[in-house]
Amino acid sequence: MAEHRLHVRRRHRFTVTLAVLLSAGTAGAGTVAWNARAGTHESAPDQPVHLHTSKVARTDLSTRRTMPGTLGYGRPLPLRGKGAGTVTRLPSPGARAARGKALYWVDDQPVTVFFGDTPFFRPLDKLGLHGHDVTVLADNLRALGYDIGDTAWSSRHTAGAEGASGGDEFTPALSAALKRWQQHTGQQATGTLALGRAVVLPGPVRVNTVGAVLGDPAEGDLLTYTSTAKSVALTVDATDVGGVRTGQAVTVTLPDNREIPATVTVVARAVQGGSSDEEQAQAGPPTVAVTVTPRRAADVKALDSASVQVLFTSTERKGVLAVPVTALVALREGGYAVQRPGGGLVAVETGVFSDGLVEISGPGVGEGMTVVTAS
Repeated sequence: MAEHRLHVRRRHRFTVTLAVLLSAGTAGAGTVAWNARAGTHESAPDQPVHLHTSKVARTDLSTRRTMPGTLGYGRPLPLRGKGAGTVTRLPSPGARAARGKALYWVDDQPVTVFFGDTPFFRPLDKLGLHGHDVTVLADNLRALGYDIGDTAWSSRHTAGAEGASGGDEFTPALSAALKRWQQHTGQQATGTLALGRAVVLPGPVRVNTVGAVLGDPAEGDLLTYTSTAKSVALTVDATDVGGVRTGQAVTVTLPDNREIPATVTVVARAVQGGSSDEEQAQAGPPTVAVTVTPRRAADVKALDSASVQVLFTSTERKGVLAVPVTALVALREGGYAVQRPGGGLVAVETGVFSDGLVEISGPGVGEGMTVVTAS
């Protein structure tokens, strides 16, 4: 990760500086050297040297990485009208689609929004019809407060049977409920649903763009819509996505530098691009799309879209001993040590690097111990 490489470069720069000080000394200060095998000083400073020091502290460390993202309403989806007629009224971008309300008008008649997962693909004008489109009609009329009677699935039309379509039956009671709803909403009360007089959406949505103009045919691409909830879209290198999981807590930094809590809500299962060396050279390494959702909608209420930064925290270490990275000394035999103010070195094992600190452990390392740091 980029942040980890930065820590490694800093560590190298500072440890080399300190190692040079230890081996060459400073003007008029004498020389200090360490025999790692004997554990003794070969010489000592002949006059005081001003040292920068720090104490070994017990703290929590974590590895973090920040990636750019875009705040918005998610990927726009197209809405295509059905049936005959002419578009006579259209919504404005930003309008919200609500169940049972008109989204646009054809031949000066409202096209109403229903929620569901099956579009109306035929007229519902014959009693006894079965299908998931009938189920969508029944579910929405029930949700709008109408008594639709018994619309249980028919055993003769269960999914998997020959010629079966599944779904509910268009019963006299359902037709009567449809007729009452049409009367209450000022429509022609037929008790049937003509193709193109209602549009099925996955839930409450926001109109994103309007491509049609008044006078266009009803059967065509009319507009695009998005979710009503704002989220952050970003891409993560496929090699790093293992550290990203659904439900993971992250922090989003907004353009005004406010930091808000958010959660990873979607990690795509498909990898995009970079399947060959040639493709990687042209479009970059393979990536995975990730969606992050702010925990409080009010935090982003004033923004429709913006470039943001997303902070991921992966490895966490609780209650470990840590010192500034500049306290590390590179040993000739390999590995690292920290220097006591008196000149002695204590070998250490390093762990997590984070925000200029490094986790250390080993015999002789204790909380509160004073160590020398590079200036």
